[in-house]
Amino acid sequence: MAARKFFVGGNWKMNGDKATIDGIVGFLNASNGNPNVDIVVAPPAPYLASVKAALQHNIKVAAQNAYKVPKGAFTGEISPAMLKDLGLEWVILGHSERRHVFGETDALIADKTVHALESGLQVVFCIGEKLEEREAGKTKEVNFRQLQAIVDKKVDFSKIVIAYEPVWAIGTGKTASPEQAQEVHAWIREFLKEKVSDAVSASTRVIYGGSVTADNAAELAKKPDIDGFLVGGASLKPDFVKIINARN
Repeated sequence: MAARKFFVGGNWKMNGDKATIDGIVGFLNASNGNPNVDIVVAPPAPYLASVKAALQHNIKVAAQNAYKVPKGAFTGEISPAMLKDLGLEWVILGHSERRHVFGETDALIADKTVHALESGLQVVFCIGEKLEEREAGKTKEVNFRQLQAIVDKKVDFSKIVIAYEPVWAIGTGKTASPEQAQEVHAWIREFLKEKVSDAVSASTRVIYGGSVTADNAAELAKKPDIDGFLVGGASLKPDFVKIINARN
């Protein structure tokens, strides 16, 4: 089986204005990309089209969210059909901020994932435990429950990248050690092997997110089951290029 291609995503969250985003696009274009890495950035929704038009070197653009139906009376929501109409290929679903700030359930996220895949998008599917859940020994339970929601839908895992993002490490400056991250990534792969298939376990990319920086990315990237990163705040800064090239 072919090696899993390294994947680095940049989730810009609700940050940036036109001038700032032009600057980010500028340093990404100046980096010349990396043919050995799938690079996907997720700007805020108002900038999706302009960022897609401006980026070079096969750097892709993702939306940070999408709803579970193609159209309708859902004020403020965006559909996969609209993202496809812009020429986008990716969407991030299940991010901990959607789960814990906006109250999205496992069931809703699974429905959104199914619809996004049926619409022809690829999905960065986020999972992760909170600090109190980790301290209570529930890391496996929480992550497996979140994954089971899409396993039950019999989704096409060839169109999914799983992003393990321990909530206690997002935006906190705390990072799971390479050993902690590798342990959970290995558990995820075992779960996929048991619940789906050996082939899906071996081929699905599992990436890490949670205070990834240019300083810790190279050590994380050495672990056998860490196939890349989903980067938050650090993706707004020129050092993001170092993270993209962490495995070089």
